[in-house]
Amino acid sequence: MTAARPDTDPEPHADSTDGRKDAPMSQETEGARPGEKAAARPEAGGGDSERRMERGIALRAGFYIFGTHLFAGFVWLLFYVGEHAHK
Repeated sequence: MTAARPDTDPEPHADSTDGRKDAPMSQETEGARPGEKAAARPEAGGGDSERRMERGIALRAGFYIFGTHLFAGFVWLLFYVGEHAHK
């Protein structure tokens, strides 16, 4: 007769994807079933957090566009100065 090892589970947990029993669930998905979206909780911020995320993405894109133009202007300036340098 062989004894089952206490650290192994014959059936992986249905809630975790990697087979860990102690995988913590986030507060947003705690009550959700597989295949369903979690219900938005009023204290979690609701739709306001989505607006903040969109605003952050727009702000980041603006910085990237500005920075790219600034770098391109600097490169253009180097070419201009190099072209007009006395040799």
